[in-house]
Amino acid sequence: MNKHLISTALAGLALALQAGAASAAATPAEAAKLKSELTPFGAEKAGNKEGTIPAWTGGHTTAIPGDKPGGRRGDPFKDEKPLYSVTAQNMDKYAEQLTDGVKALLKKYPEYRLDVYPTHRTAAAPQYVYDNTFKNATRGKIVNEVPADVVGGIPFPLPKTGEEVMWNHMLRWRGSSFQTQYAQHQITAAGKDVVVSEGVIDAQIPYYYPEATVESFAKAPETYLIRLINNGPPIRAGEAIMGRDQIDLAKTQSWVYLTGQRRVRKLPNPCCDTPSPVTGGLMSFDEIQTWSGRLDRFDFKIVGKKEMLIPYNGNKLLQPKTDAEVISKIGVNPAFQRWELHRTWVVDATLHSGQRHPAVKSRYYCDEDTWACVLGDRWDANGQLWKTLWSASFVAPDLPGTVIGSFGFNDLLSGTAYVGDLYNSKSAHYVLKPRYPDSVFTPESMAGDSVR
Repeated sequence: MNKHLISTALAGLALALQAGAASAAATPAEAAKLKSELTPFGAEKAGNKEGTIPAWTGGHTTAIPGDKPGGRRGDPFKDEKPLYSVTAQNMDKYAEQLTDGVKALLKKYPEYRLDVYPTHRTAAAPQYVYDNTFKNATRGKIVNEVPADVVGGIPFPLPKTGEEVMWNHMLRWRGSSFQTQYAQHQITAAGKDVVVSEGVIDAQIPYYYPEATVESFAKAPETYLIRLINNGPPIRAGEAIMGRDQIDLAKTQSWVYLTGQRRVRKLPNPCCDTPSPVTGGLMSFDEIQTWSGRLDRFDFKIVGKKEMLIPYNGNKLLQPKTDAEVISKIGVNPAFQRWELHRTWVVDATLHSGQRHPAVKSRYYCDEDTWACVLGDRWDANGQLWKTLWSASFVAPDLPGTVIGSFGFNDLLSGTAYVGDLYNSKSAHYVLKPRYPDSVFTPESMAGDSVR
């Protein structure tokens, strides 16, 4: 681990403790580093001294040969071979770069392995996102657990608290309007693959509208609009869910369309440990894409920054033409997962006294380049390592950006697994769309577009 970075993180933690629940913006001198030694998103621009992590040189913005807008995505690194594989037999050699959850999977499943490829720092974004991130650095703050005076970029590129790192994950760059066709899979303890749901997601992120300003966003502070309509399996066809996330997550609203009643119902508590209807109740709302939703049940603290093996640049996972090819009894077949060495922010979440949640402690690993938290471990009330969460990113030069696609978890106690948002059997991967009319994200629209 970089000692300087650890010292920086500890200093930031001390400042946060002095400041209580609020956070302070960066100074102009600190923000100036975003145009020199740091990337526009706040990552270290230089590579590591061993040469295993290269310098960031602008990200991957070159079109993938053969890709067509609105279709399937190729793999820019299809000709690369793994540098090495981590298995149960040699995991001790790489122990410092493995999460507790990954170590547990290696010990539990003899066929599990990590194929480690050369590291590519592909993260990129449009210039307006970089410009807004620079402005956010000196004006952004958290007031009563709600980010203020931020818009259109990473809210806290120079984080001083764990809460700010998690907000960077939730407000990470991933486009402003897009559509995905998805399939969700449950893997039973016996290794059986059960399709939980299939359908179409339409999503829009007003926070990243190019014309948005701090003032305009304050008048309509919606961060994420999403609508999912199931088209399978037959028993779930027609079900739908829609959400309108606010920057003040306590004001987030969500609705479901129930085919049996042919009615729209408002969800009373679309957050935290409430089972998500999209996943058939198998994942809680705060486990989607490693973490999502309100932060108020936990105390988030930065542990430090650490070089870790994480799933990254996973276009390899997108290449098989059917979900069946990539599903295994562990979850995703290790042969289709690409792992790379990257610097990550490590954040611990500890349940507040008096709050209730089945996971009393969690640890998250968030990529320094994209701010996506791509690995997470959760411990239950008995202190047992319970779940290990993962999210697989892929390169989308047309965005440009490196964004999360599939995600899921392994339950280390029950032996079950979950794989969400697999695109393999679909005709398109993460299609960038023109801006949707706001009316698409209304209960009336959701009910009207349902198939039954």
